Amino acid sequence: MTKITASIITIGDELLIGQVIDTNSAWMAQELNKIGVWVQHRIAVGDVWEDIWQALDEEALRSDIIFITGGLGPTADDITKPLLCTYFGGTMVMDLPTLEHVTYLFEHVFKRPMPLLDRNKKQAEVPDVCTVLKNERGTAPGMQFEKNGKLFFSLPGVPHEMKGLMSDHIFSLLKERFKLPYIGHSTLLTVGVGESYLADMIQSFEEVLPENVKLAYLPNYGMVRLRLTAHGAERQTVDALLEQQFTALKMLVQEFVAADEDIAMNEIVGRLLKAKGKSVTTAESCTGGYIAHLITALPGASAYFKGSVVSYDNTVKQNVLKVNSNTLEINGAVSEQTVIEMLQGALNLMQTDYGIAVSGIMGPDGGTEEKPVGTVWVAVGNKWHVETKKLHFRFSRERNIELTAINALNLLRLFILKNDTA
Repeated sequence: MTKITASIITIGDELLIGQVIDTNSAWMAQELNKIGVWVQHRIAVGDVWEDIWQALDEEALRSDIIFITGGLGPTADDITKPLLCTYFGGTMVMDLPTLEHVTYLFEHVFKRPMPLLDRNKKQAEVPDVCTVLKNERGTAPGMQFEKNGKLFFSLPGVPHEMKGLMSDHIFSLLKERFKLPYIGHSTLLTVGVGESYLADMIQSFEEVLPENVKLAYLPNYGMVRLRLTAHGAERQTVDALLEQQFTALKMLVQEFVAADEDIAMNEIVGRLLKAKGKSVTTAESCTGGYIAHLITALPGASAYFKGSVVSYDNTVKQNVLKVNSNTLEINGAVSEQTVIEMLQGALNLMQTDYGIAVSGIMGPDGGTEEKPVGTVWVAVGNKWHVETKKLHFRFSRERNIELTAINALNLLRLFILKNDTA
């Protein structure tokens, strides 16, 4: 079955200089994939007429559907609408339903009295060669064009408005226009093994994958996700093939599998704790509460998380967590004995089933020859048993903190699976 392909063009100087992060493309790609549209190219261009024109030409050669976001506002730097009018050979006209909608928004919806300026009225001007898509969430309408059998959709850059237009109009339009294939995904999360090692392990598996099944490696912070993607005309057939291949893949890497779905480590640990009716606390030095942040970022975390102690200074380690002053003096804050005592202190203080304690040197300075930047000690355990691990990182401060958190959560996951007595 022929794949229906799409390109996404995001417009705006703010995207190129990093002032605004492009979240639109990621959301659009995910949602389009769900209905069977394969996004094969994404490009960001600035507010430059020639660059936008060239991007339209190139993506029209590449894909069946071209999405354009941004540049539809009322200011001088918003050039997308006049450019599209010229590109498709149209004339700007006033769309009366859009003008009525804009007028209504200004007179009845906006919370403060705002005059309707000529600049605002121009939001209702559109090329006469487009199909207008009503924007229920804002003033800039969406626009649909067609050229040489290719569909073009121009959408506002404001994420809330773009999502509304996609949901209200475009998904249904695409389903009516195209016979869309089914696209399925299955993802394994592996921990404790590198991408290259995994590739060697499953090389023979990858070499004989069916033509309509693809394997992707997605490494990130001490973990690698292995994603299988399959497409075809019938969902039942695709799902059966995907399940067969996914089972075979999981068997090959089973010693490293943390989850057989696409979820993050904090959610894996949260689910485990919730299922077992257990609780956890953290005692954090070098991570400054980041592990607790990851745990509480999930709804329902109050069922298994009681609290945390950010013992950044040694006086807090001593006074709150009851770390022995001799331990700190003899072994230092970044040591196995210190994190053991931090963990024991947190468990006693919070009265939880499990705990995590971390202490390290995140950089960029503060290291010594004996304990260089990136040295981290982690302890996980309960009141009966404690396990420790020394980690060595070599990255930026931010990445060292994130890696410490992920590794600490994974150590707790393994500890629970091995030591749970429930």
